[in-house]
Amino acid sequence: MSWNKNRPLYIVLLIQLMTAITAAAVVWFFLGMQGAISALLGGVVSVISSAAFAVIISRHKGYTAGETIRTALRAESVKIILTVSLLWLVFKFYENVNAPVFIGAFILTVLVHSLALLIADDTK
Repeated sequence: MSWNKNRPLYIVLLIQLMTAITAAAVVWFFLGMQGAISALLGGVVSVISSAAFAVIISRHKGYTAGETIRTALRAESVKIILTVSLLWLVFKFYENVNAPVFIGAFILTVLVHSLALLIADDTK
């Protein structure tokens, strides 16, 4: 956890990864291997962009309101750019993508990211 010093974001990343793997397993049962790969790719896009967000937030050292807002905006912009780029890469290079499954798994893991607000930051 040295790359991510923010405990709630670390927990959310783990939950996102478990959600992506679970979604891929469920889709594999119903739609086969191509659907499972699509679901896993959709989840991984969200996990990677959330990890980049967590790294930027974890390196924040400023204590003024301006520095905090600047860091938050930088983290969100990197997350959005990375998300759009990864979505484009999957659609560009993976020909057998099942688009509804891919987008559904992506949306599911993005919604899981909002759980960070519900996780306490104390380590006791």
